[in-house]
Amino acid sequence: MGTRVKEILSWYASDSPGTKTNLARLLNHGRLAGTGKLVILPVDQGFEHGPARSFAVNPPGYDPCYHFQLAIDAGCNAYAAPLGFLEAGAAEFAGEIPLILKMNNHDVLHDEKDPLSAVTASVKDAQRLGCVAVGFTIYPGSTNAQTMYQQCREMIAEAKAAGLAAVVWSYPRGSDLSKDGETAVDVVAYAAQIAAQLGAHVIKVKPPTAHIELADAKKAYQKAGVAIETLAERVRHVVQSAFDGKRIVIFSGGAAREDDESLYEEYRGIRDGGGFGSIIGRNSFQRQRDRALNFLSTVMQIYAGEVK
Repeated sequence: MGTRVKEILSWYASDSPGTKTNLARLLNHGRLAGTGKLVILPVDQGFEHGPARSFAVNPPGYDPCYHFQLAIDAGCNAYAAPLGFLEAGAAEFAGEIPLILKMNNHDVLHDEKDPLSAVTASVKDAQRLGCVAVGFTIYPGSTNAQTMYQQCREMIAEAKAAGLAAVVWSYPRGSDLSKDGETAVDVVAYAAQIAAQLGAHVIKVKPPTAHIELADAKKAYQKAGVAIETLAERVRHVVQSAFDGKRIVIFSGGAAREDDESLYEEYRGIRDGGGFGSIIGRNSFQRQRDRALNFLSTVMQIYAGEVK
């Protein structure tokens, strides 16, 4: 095992050998194995946004097995999905790629200002399907946040007891946050801190903008002269907010974009700021397969430092 992976595992001293083994599996798989960087394919959008919005642009994506194969062929570190999608391919692709079971989900048929995801799977499901980790979304800023924090904490405790790793999607959203506030640097950093305090091994947040949402936070940023001008500086601050970089922080790929160069620029900013990688869904599976593989190959080269 490489020194970088050993260093990362040393941050999780309170965890069992089982959990550390599964974290190692995550870090030692695919094109970026051993680098301490991650590119993960998440496909929970069918539940979160609806099937046509997710798959009509690239119809092979309606088939759960398409995504397993895409993640494997691209050399991703892992594939993350809800229960149904994993059940549909876990046997056929057994042992070929680390799996992350997304344990809660939210739909947009009733798209409330203060979301609360439903728990849709269990740690036992993750064990049965051979997953290395479970995933859970929290919405800091929602009036339902406390319920989600408690559910998330229970999920993490169960995962750790079973020797699995815990991935937390920490997405600020709620009636007291503006749309810009959802990706504001102070709010994203706060979201990363909350996930780390709940005991997450891997934290997923959105790339932060230079906007500062909270008045009290603005004073703190100005007084301390926190550098937030470039994406790399903001990423560095978010990673610092997750226990001074001692927790794995990865960043979402966001809505599909045609301009690949702007996406590559974003991933360079994440890399240069000390981010641990990206979890890229729509910008992967909504492309034709060949384009998706070329795109993911470039992303991995960026994170590996092979492409400046």
